[in-house]
Order: sequence, then C-alpha cells, then structure tokens
Amino acid sequence: MTTQLPSSHLDLLDEPVVVMLATLMPDGRPQVTPVWCSRHGDEVWVNTAKGRQKDRNLRARPFATIAATDPADAYRWLEIRADVAGIVEGQAAHDHINDLAQAYFGRPFRTNTPDEQRVIFKLRPTAVNTGG
Repeated sequence: MTTQLPSSHLDLLDEPVVVMLATLMPDGRPQVTPVWCSRHGDEVWVNTAKGRQKDRNLRARPFATIAATDPADAYRWLEIRADVAGIVEGQAAHDHINDLAQAYFGRPFRTNTPDEQRVIFKLRPTAVNTGG
C-alpha cells in the first residue's frame, strides 16, 4: 500500500532540494547521505552508483527514510518512510542521473569513473510526516 504524499510539501521533492537518505548498515546503525531525488507520482526515486554503501544497504534491507527541509524555512520539512518498490539499472539509470544533474546543476552528470554503473531505487512511501 502506498501512502499519498501531501500536496502541501511536494515542492520539496519537485524542486532541486538536496534530501537526506537514511538506510541501515549491517549492524543496524543508520547511514545518512545527502542525495538528489525525483518524484514520480507518489514514488521518490534516488540514484546512486552500484556498489556504494547506500546501494548495498538498500539491497540487503529494502527500506529507507527520506528527509527534506525547505531551504527558505528550516521548520518546514517532510519525512518519508518508504519501501524499495523497484530497482532499475542500465541506460535508464544513467539517463536518470543526467536528468537529475540537469535539474540540480543545469548540466549533464560528470563522473570520475567512466565505467561507473548507476542504479535507481524507487521508494514507495509507507508513512509520511510533515512540519511547517
């Protein structure tokens, strides 16, 4: 079951706001990383390089929390607890990171690793909290 995202806070996902992605390490401790994201209906998609810690964490424990804070008002925020609803690799994931780079920086994505493999995690909300 998908929990609907509140229209009052969709701008925090639709605008280029860096969000925090929390996953769990193998020992149960949280790992939090700033990431770019995009919204697709009520799903939030995050993109990472295959093999990074968040990739390994999300494959082993397919759930996460995303927190977004309004850059103009730190007391206006959105928390999304979510399950991994899908994983996309290949050209679609490379296209997605380029779309994100264009939205956040106005240019295509640049990587220091030419053979880097990208992956999209499609996060489906299970609980949503807001402030402000």
